[in-house]
Order: sequence, then C-alpha cells, then structure tokens
Amino acid sequence: MDSLLQPFEFQFVTNAMIISVMVAVPAALLSCLMVLKGWSLMGDAISHAVLPGVVLAYILNIPLIIGAFTAGMACALATGYLKENSRIKQDTVMGVVFSGMFALGIVMYTKIQTDVHLDHILFGNMLGVGWNDILTTGIIALAVTLVVLLKWRDLMLHAFDPAQAQAVGLRVGWLHYGLLMMISLTVVAALKAIGIILAIAFLVAPGGIAFLLTKRFSTMLIISVAVAVFSSLVGIYASVFIDSAPAPTIVLIMTTVLICAFIAENVRTRRASLSGTS
Repeated sequence: MDSLLQPFEFQFVTNAMIISVMVAVPAALLSCLMVLKGWSLMGDAISHAVLPGVVLAYILNIPLIIGAFTAGMACALATGYLKENSRIKQDTVMGVVFSGMFALGIVMYTKIQTDVHLDHILFGNMLGVGWNDILTTGIIALAVTLVVLLKWRDLMLHAFDPAQAQAVGLRVGWLHYGLLMMISLTVVAALKAIGIILAIAFLVAPGGIAFLLTKRFSTMLIISVAVAVFSSLVGIYASVFIDSAPAPTIVLIMTTVLICAFIAENVRTRRASLSGTS
C-alpha cells in the first residue's frame, strides 16, 4: 500500500497532476467543438506555430506566453485570410502555414544561444513546473473554461451550422475568432506542461472519444472532460512506476481509451443492426 501511495510524497508529482488537470479541462471542452467543426488540424497548426513566437519572446526577453499567443493567433488569422482569398482548401493552407512557421521556429532556435532545451518546449517539462507556472496556467484555464461554459450553446450552433447561427442573430465573426483565440490560449497554457507537440492530443482525443460515446452535446462535454482528467492523472501516476515521461504516457492512455470507445461503438452498432433485422 505504501508503494502505491509513494508518488504522492513527491511535490513535483503533485504539481504535475495539478497543472495537467488545469490544462485538461479547457482543452477537453474545446476538443468537442473542434471535432464537430472538423478543426482538428487547426489545433495542430496552432500548436506547431507557437514555436517561433516562443523563440522570439526569449530573444526579446519578454514572457514566453506573449510570444506563443501572438504566433498562434498570427497562424490562425493567416490561415483564414489565405482560405478566403485563394482557391486552396483549408486543410492544405493549414498544412503549409503550420509547417512553415514550425520550420521558422527551428531555424531561429538554432541561431541563438540559450540554456532552454528544445525538448522542454516541444514535449513539455511537467515534472519541473513551479507555482508560478501553475498560477499562469490556472488563470488561462479558468478564463477559457468560463467562456465555453457560458457560451456553449452559441458555440455549438456555430459549430453545427454557421449559417443558422448568423440567421438567428449571433455574431459569427466574434464566435469564430473567439474560438481561435481560446485555442491559442489553451496551447499557451499547455506549453509548459505537455509541450507544443503533444498539445494536439489534448485538443482532439477527448472530444473524439466523447463523440463516439454520445450524441448529446452537453453529455459530450462532460465525458470529454472526464476522459481528459482521468488520462492526465493515470498517465502521470503510471509514468512514475514505468519510468517514462508523463506527457507521452498521458497521450498513450487517451489513445487506449479511444480504441476502447471505438470498439464499444462498433459492438453497439452491430447489436442494434442485428436487433433491427430480427
């Protein structure tokens, strides 16, 4: 029993659990909207695009989150502008923009002298977070969570049918760019904990799992948050015993849950079809 509780004796493990749950909640809520809108690649684009902003912020000696947020929004706005003013499809535009900005960040990083290891930016440093990191992440997470919970009906309608949302008088422009801003802020919040590469898993997997398990959006939000929080806590706890990095372990837990949800959905569909034919 003592060995099972041993991870909780270390403050860095407790801090990792706290910050991972803080990231998991807003990311899971946004994940549902991104899955419904088909914006999974948008989350990937923004998470990769923040790298040059992080490097530039380090050069200018300003908070890294400012550079990351600015770069993420620049990526989102550039993607929207190119999509509206060219014949190229959105997925192609996003692929070009995020790969270009990520490459720019790598080139900039190799040209400066820094004691900040690239692995910590790409894959996070969850076991090295302090209370300042937790406070910053908590403020961002709380703000994004409150906005989503207060406006989830408007955001849901905008995700399902933007034309209908505009017809009923909703400000679709504000909803569109507000969602992009919240995605960028969530990536920034996840920067210290899970890194910019693995942030995409938090922004896609929980919503995808919930989508397989329910057809009600309100229930989908609850399941998504539960999956993200469960995966975060179990992933960090398991990483202590198997001596692995916490963030990839969390993503593996989410992947396992997704596979189980997929199997459960297939079994349920087959049973329904068999009962319908009998």
